[in-house]
Amino acid sequence: MTKSINLALVGASGVVGTKIIQLLEKKGLAIDNFYPLGNASAGQKLEFNSSEYTINNIDSFDPSKADLTIFSAGSEVAKKYGKAYVEAGSYVIDLSSHFRYEEDVPLVIPEINGAELETLKTPSLIANPNCSTSQLLMALKPIHDELNIEFINIATYQAVSGTGKAAVEELNNQTYFSESNHEPSVYPKPIAFNAIPQCDIFLDNNFTKEEMKLVWETHKILDPNIAVQATCVRVPVFNGHSEAVFFKISGSTRREDLLELLKNTSGIKVLDNPDLLEYPTPVEHANDTEDVYVGRVRVQELADETWVSMWVVADNVYGKGAALNAVQIAQTLVNLNKFS
Repeated sequence: MTKSINLALVGASGVVGTKIIQLLEKKGLAIDNFYPLGNASAGQKLEFNSSEYTINNIDSFDPSKADLTIFSAGSEVAKKYGKAYVEAGSYVIDLSSHFRYEEDVPLVIPEINGAELETLKTPSLIANPNCSTSQLLMALKPIHDELNIEFINIATYQAVSGTGKAAVEELNNQTYFSESNHEPSVYPKPIAFNAIPQCDIFLDNNFTKEEMKLVWETHKILDPNIAVQATCVRVPVFNGHSEAVFFKISGSTRREDLLELLKNTSGIKVLDNPDLLEYPTPVEHANDTEDVYVGRVRVQELADETWVSMWVVADNVYGKGAALNAVQIAQTLVNLNKFS
């Protein structure tokens, strides 16, 4: 029998933190005590399950009070507090990139490698994947299981909400007050009416860190034998990441078979009818939505190789890219009786 848990949420007032609260309410996770935590936001009020809470200062909070802590406050906060919370007896789900590539930290999408949570015997760190990776692998997992994907080339079109509140405000100001002088501060170039082929910093190999996250995380979560090449672009969309995905499979397949396979996969919604102009878009399908939407599925035989093209859209804040995946990890831990 599962039990109610004591849950702490670091970054409770942030863009993702507020969505986590909404999902915790929606999913009905049994919580005895809820501890919203922050630093600059300490003292602010918020509502959870029809009760008002005051955000506690993380520096003065006793982490042993929490059975589970969700960190949604960036890498520096996770670096400073994450392992200390585990040592105090709390499971930790971290949404930042800080722990993702540590060998002993599971990087989890419950539908794909949730079995890794079963092996945890004591309070542990669990990393939440990058937003672009989560929606990509949700769409590719059933296909890889059936047809063995060998190579992926992906171009992402990422919304500004993935960068945070300041980026949303920057796009809003540049778009709606364009007659004023709004020099970019969050991004290196103006984002309104533009497309910036840079997400995160450039690395020595001339790829950005965001692009390499797709490589590293695909290898850690799905299959280290898949070759991955990525280009990540920031676009003037407030919310919802889109991805153009091209991949080579070992054998052959038909478009109809791929569509059927995707339709039968939990967490995937197929919108693919060219005759009716049906395909997913972030405005229509990525606002407080849980599913990963797939459309524009095409199959080509090129030089004796079978290539598949797809278009993938998901809510990068509320959905699989951040809040939903973290809450699903929490649900899985509860269902596994990790807190009994």
